[in-house]
Amino acid sequence: MASAVFRFAPSPNGELHLGHAYSALLNFNLARRVGGRFLLRIEDIDPARSRPEFVTGIFHTLAWLGLEWEEPVRRQSEHFGDYRAAAEKLHAFGLLYPCYASRKEIEASTDGRADPDGAPLYPGLWRNANPSEVARRQPAGEQFALRLDMAKAMTLLPDPLTFRTFAIDHPLKLQTAWARPGRWGDAVLVRKETPTSYHLSVVVDDALQGVTHVVRGQDLEAATDLHRLLQSLLGLPAPAYHHHHLIMDATGRKLAKSFGDTSLAQLRRDGVAPEDVRRWVDVAASSQNSNS
Repeated sequence: MASAVFRFAPSPNGELHLGHAYSALLNFNLARRVGGRFLLRIEDIDPARSRPEFVTGIFHTLAWLGLEWEEPVRRQSEHFGDYRAAAEKLHAFGLLYPCYASRKEIEASTDGRADPDGAPLYPGLWRNANPSEVARRQPAGEQFALRLDMAKAMTLLPDPLTFRTFAIDHPLKLQTAWARPGRWGDAVLVRKETPTSYHLSVVVDDALQGVTHVVRGQDLEAATDLHRLLQSLLGLPAPAYHHHHLIMDATGRKLAKSFGDTSLAQLRRDGVAPEDVRRWVDVAASSQNSNS
């Protein structure tokens, strides 16, 4: 399947850990197995957290693990124009609206429901805002986010909205799953401080790069609902998806850069060989296959 395209897309806001090695090697090995392509993408839309040294570290660590990828590597911070164009298309459909609400205002107004990420479900504070109030705020230079009018967007979708999934031991055997984007509510597609969001940029990038198979962690499984919605609205092709098990620590918490979990760079400094990491990933992948 020479047309298959897999990708690994880390954010340079910390050092890679074993969970990243697991995901990167799964993508790389699947691409080799089916004779496809493997891409590396740097998802650095967050200027406050992304650092050049972490980008360099990603390259060095993945090369140490024996991964090879196509050049040039796409860096999201160099392609904001692509995301603006997608947002403008959604805006032309009447699907985006400005939201000036702060996090505290949203938390104070919510009814206790949460989105799949666990954040308070947006209560629609600015969905039907008075145009004069919007006009008053804009000239003052107040920052605002652009939110998707989910109810309006849902009227434009096929019924039902589906996506394709696959198991890592059968990447060419596809099954159908049903998407439920409504549970995200009026999601932010353009953030206050950045002209895009994770959801919008990843959908645009996957389409522009011709990604056919997305292999990522179960913590992003619910995001697929929103991504399928955006793909449908924007007329973009939809990859097939597999969401792998997460790597946990001894307490049952998933590994995370934000918690300072042992990095691959530290393992390398401690004398761990890349062959040991690859062998561990093979065992973990085999265990997932048996439990799928």
